[in-house]
Amino acid sequence: MRIIVVDSHSLFRDGIVSLLLSGGHEIVGQGNNGIEAVKLADTLEPDLILMDMQMPVMSGLAALKSIKAEHPTIKVVMLTVSEDEKDIIDAIRAGADGYLLKQINSTEFFQLLERLERGEPAISSSVAMRLYKHIGQASSRFKSDVLSERELDVLRLVAAGRSNHAVAERLSVSDNTVKYHLKNIMQKLSVSNRAEAVKIAIQMGLIE
Repeated sequence: MRIIVVDSHSLFRDGIVSLLLSGGHEIVGQGNNGIEAVKLADTLEPDLILMDMQMPVMSGLAALKSIKAEHPTIKVVMLTVSEDEKDIIDAIRAGADGYLLKQINSTEFFQLLERLERGEPAISSSVAMRLYKHIGQASSRFKSDVLSERELDVLRLVAAGRSNHAVAERLSVSDNTVKYHLKNIMQKLSVSNRAEAVKIAIQMGLIE
């Protein structure tokens, strides 16, 4: 993959770059903050951006939103020390394709990158467990945070096997509106298709 690494700590960034190069990946750019990440995304259009959440000038979250707005096909994975549930959920809602903790070992790191190349979300096991516990403790609040009621309506009908057109007729909206909702759903759940969205939503307890 053609990768950009953005982190304000140059020593850590150098280490990640060396690790990626040893794994056969191509590093096409490096940055120190969110503004540089946005500029690099515009000029280089990489396959993947690995980016810290907390950086000076512009945060990783702000950069993520800007990059996804202009380049939705570029995969962006947050590589951070933050295990804060709000940071994790905010990143997922903003369209992050993964959330990795800096303390993961190299084996898990490369395994998660392989998952990313297969179109699957890349989430550290400890982050996934934290999300699972959070959902179990506050499922109703989580539902309202992640998906709107209308998005849940759409997803339930998709889970029942209905086509986009059938969903539109059932909800008395246009086909384009259904497509818009599905796009938002897949972005929020960090998946690439309807089937994955249904699977993840069921696992998260968002739908039955």
